[in-house]
Amino acid sequence: MKLAIVTAFPPSKVTLNEYGYHLAKHFAQNSEIEELILITDYTQEKKQIDFEAPNCKITVKDSWSFNSYKNIFSIYKSLKTSKPDAILFNLQFMKFGDKKIPAALGLFLPLIFRIKKIPTIVLLHNILETVDLGNAGFTENKILQRVFNTIGSILTRVILQADTVALTIGKYVEVVKQKYKAQNVIQIPHGSFETPPEPNFDLPAGPKKIMTFGKFGTYKKVEILIEAVEKLRKKTNQELEIVIAGTDSPNTPGYLDTVKQKYKHVKNLTFTGYVAEEDVPIIFGESAVVVFPYTSTTGSSGVLHQAGSYGKAVVMPNLGDLALLVEEEGYTGEFFIPGNVDSLANSLECIVEDEAYRKRIGATNYKAACSLPMEKITQMYLNEFKKIEGKKLGFKYANIG
Repeated sequence: MKLAIVTAFPPSKVTLNEYGYHLAKHFAQNSEIEELILITDYTQEKKQIDFEAPNCKITVKDSWSFNSYKNIFSIYKSLKTSKPDAILFNLQFMKFGDKKIPAALGLFLPLIFRIKKIPTIVLLHNILETVDLGNAGFTENKILQRVFNTIGSILTRVILQADTVALTIGKYVEVVKQKYKAQNVIQIPHGSFETPPEPNFDLPAGPKKIMTFGKFGTYKKVEILIEAVEKLRKKTNQELEIVIAGTDSPNTPGYLDTVKQKYKHVKNLTFTGYVAEEDVPIIFGESAVVVFPYTSTTGSSGVLHQAGSYGKAVVMPNLGDLALLVEEEGYTGEFFIPGNVDSLANSLECIVEDEAYRKRIGATNYKAACSLPMEKITQMYLNEFKKIEGKKLGFKYANIG
C-alpha cells in the first residue's frame, strides 16, 4: 500500500505532531506499507525521521502552514501529485489554525478525496460535544459558545463525509452516532507510543520529581501543582522537585513566563521548555509521578499513555476523558477534585509517601500501555482501509453487473 498521512510532524510545534511521528514510525515498519507519504506542515529544520524502515520508502512533503488560507489548495496539490492508495488525516478541530476560516477549510479535505474515490480515514482526536469551550481556551462568552457549537456541528457533518471517522474513546462514538445518525464511525484507541522493556520502577537518587507534561495555559494550569507541592513539603520530610515539561499553548503565549515570575521564590522548580522526542524517555524515566493539572479535557490523553509506557504512577482530576480512559483501557492512579489544591496535595501524598503503592500503580499502567501498542493501532487502520477498498470494489462490480 502507498499510504499518505496528513499530519503535523516534529520538529513542528503544531498540535498532534508527536502522535503523527509515532503513527508514521509504526506504519513505516509495517510490511504492508511500501511507501509512506507524509503531508506535513512547514518547519525550518528537517523533519525528524530517525526510525528504521528498511522496506518502506518515506517521502516528506512540506505542504501547509498553521493559519494559512492556502492549506486546502496546497495539501490537495501534494496529495494529487503523490497518488496514494489511501489517506489518513490525523486531526482535531484546530489542527490547521486557530482562526476560524483556515481551521474550517482544512477540514473539507477528507470529503474532497472521498469524492475522488481514494479510501479516506479521519482520526479525530476530539469532538466539540465533550469540550468545555471556556476552560479549553476557546471563549468564555456564552453567545460565542453557541456559535462555536453550531459551527462545530456543521464541520462535524463535513468530516463525517470521509469513508470512516475513527474516534479514540467509546463515548465519542456513541455521541456522534446518536447526534448525527452516522454509520461510518468506529473506535480505534489512542494507543501507546512506545512499549519499552518493563522498568524496575526504582527512582534515581535525589529529589523525587513530580512532573507534568504538555502545552499549558488554557485548561492545563500549573499553579495548582506548584501550590500543592508546597503544601506537601510542609506536611512531609520528602525532598521534592517540580518539573514542568513543555511549552505554552498557542492560545496563551507567555503563560509559563508569567508563572516563572510569580513562583520564582519556590525551590526545586524546573521548567524544561520544549522536550525533543529523544529526551521524552529521560523526562518520564526520572519522574516519580506524572500529574495532570487539568480543569477540562479535549480528547484522549497521549501523556497518560506515555506515562503508562514508562511505568509511572499518575495523579489525575476526576473528570471527562481521563476518567473514561481509566475505565476503558485499564489505567489507574490517584484522583483529585479539579481545581482543589488540598485534594491534589493529598493525592500526591498517597504516592510519594508509599513506595510500594507507587510501584503498583506504575506496574498496572505499564500493563495497560502494553495491551495497546502503536503497532497494533496502525494495523487496525490498515484493516479498516481494506474494508473500505472492499466496499468500493463491491460497489463498482455491482454497478457493472
